[in-house]
Amino acid sequence: MKSLEMKGPKGQTYYYGTGRRKKAVAKVRLLPGSGKYVINGREMEDYFPLATLRIIVNQAFAVTGTEGKFDVFADVTGGGISGQAGAVRHGIANALLAADSEQYRAALKENGLLTRDSRMKERKKYGLKKARKAPQFSKR
Repeated sequence: MKSLEMKGPKGQTYYYGTGRRKKAVAKVRLLPGSGKYVINGREMEDYFPLATLRIIVNQAFAVTGTEGKFDVFADVTGGGISGQAGAVRHGIANALLAADSEQYRAALKENGLLTRDSRMKERKKYGLKKARKAPQFSKR
């Protein structure tokens, strides 16, 4: 995955990471700050109303012990709400690698946060109703 250290328009350093899960893609920027989340221009509580989804998004910070040290700005497209939460988590983990690879890599890798969750919906095959469901058999 792509992760970089860049300079913003005001000269501040930010860390960039891309995260993916199912059909969702998240472009995540981390700026040193107070722990503010902005996802698609909205606060995290507005964008992810379920507490479980917010826990998923915060997982990378909890594992590395960096809660409240970075502001998160994420643009997420595609997929559903659960896939988007997983994509943001993956993007944050990749951006943390750009911030300090030696310090965070072991903890992130041990908890499986650097691996893309590649489970996707299987494509529909011709002659079938869904990916594997066949039409009902009729003897006569």
